[in-house]
Amino acid sequence: MANTKSAQKAIKVQAKQTARNKPVRSSVRTAVTKAKQLTKGNDVEAAKTAVKEASIALDKAAKKGLIHPNNASRRKSRLAKGLNAAQKAKDAPKK
Repeated sequence: MANTKSAQKAIKVQAKQTARNKPVRSSVRTAVTKAKQLTKGNDVEAAKTAVKEASIALDKAAKKGLIHPNNASRRKSRLAKGLNAAQKAKDAPKK
């Protein structure tokens, strides 16, 4: 338990921030997970929309300071890389 009055106030502030940030962070995780799963599947069109939604969610989280902008950029890049690989796998001629 906090000993000083300022530490008690800090605990209250952190609780408010956590409550405010939790749904945004959760939606980012959900969007990224969904995009990753769809890029591994066969439906490239659904994967495109999922990657786009995940990118938007990551940008919003970075803008709000929930994640570092470089972290958001790196994750968006990895999603795009997976999408490109899925498109190449779909377009590749089958033997």
